[in-house]
Amino acid sequence: MPASQIVTTKDGRFGYEASGTPEQQSVVFLHGIGGAARAWRGQLDYFGERCHAVAWDMPGYGRSARLDMVSITTLAAALQDFLIQIGAKQPILVGHSIGGMIVQEWLTMHPQAASAVVLAQTSPAFGKADGDWQKSFIEARLGPLDRGATMASLASGLVEELVGDDPDPHGLEIATSCMAGVPEASYRSSMLALLGFDRRQALRDIKVPTLVLSGSKDRNAPAPMMEKMASFIPASNYVEIQGAGHLVNLERPGEFNTALDAFLRAHATTTAAEAQ
Repeated sequence: MPASQIVTTKDGRFGYEASGTPEQQSVVFLHGIGGAARAWRGQLDYFGERCHAVAWDMPGYGRSARLDMVSITTLAAALQDFLIQIGAKQPILVGHSIGGMIVQEWLTMHPQAASAVVLAQTSPAFGKADGDWQKSFIEARLGPLDRGATMASLASGLVEELVGDDPDPHGLEIATSCMAGVPEASYRSSMLALLGFDRRQALRDIKVPTLVLSGSKDRNAPAPMMEKMASFIPASNYVEIQGAGHLVNLERPGEFNTALDAFLRAHATTTAAEAQ
């Protein structure tokens, strides 16, 4: 299988990487706050033989233009624009962390537009913007930047805090490189976009097949919370990767791909041509 291609949409707004052809079922991967499209290359290579596997650079990341205002709502609107640009009909969306929040928000606006979704190491809510835990979380991540640190200097430590037991060394290297390459302004705006996000009441309205995937050692999106989250989604399947932290696709690529592969085989049955 050839390596994924680095592409830009015709309107110039979005950079992304892709493998496979647009005539196949589109599977679209959305990275987290410290990620990038290239964090999904292991999945693009693995699934590109039978799917149009696509990973976007979130607005403000990689080759994608920044948004004037960054919120989960504006990011979900940008996702819709991106899907239109790449011609993705009834895609399967795979959202990690903030990517999973964007998917949840997008579903409230386009409840029947996906074939299925994967919510990986994410949450249905970040809680009150002025809550003590939320303030502490934001301070822990933005405070060092306020005091003169850089994304490059913080990357290794940030990634070490995110992973679980025995992460794949190559995946750890990719995660650290992605984190170091995130523009500081984008990291800040993405962190602040979490404040006030709450789609817990919308979980019952998710009508498409949903895989909820967690890591048992994830401290940002704890497995018990994600299992509870899955219990509110009518057509959900919950999978927990033992020993993994917040970056399962990079820490345990084999186990992540196996879980996603089983889900795709059950739900990736429509080609883009048929969806039209």
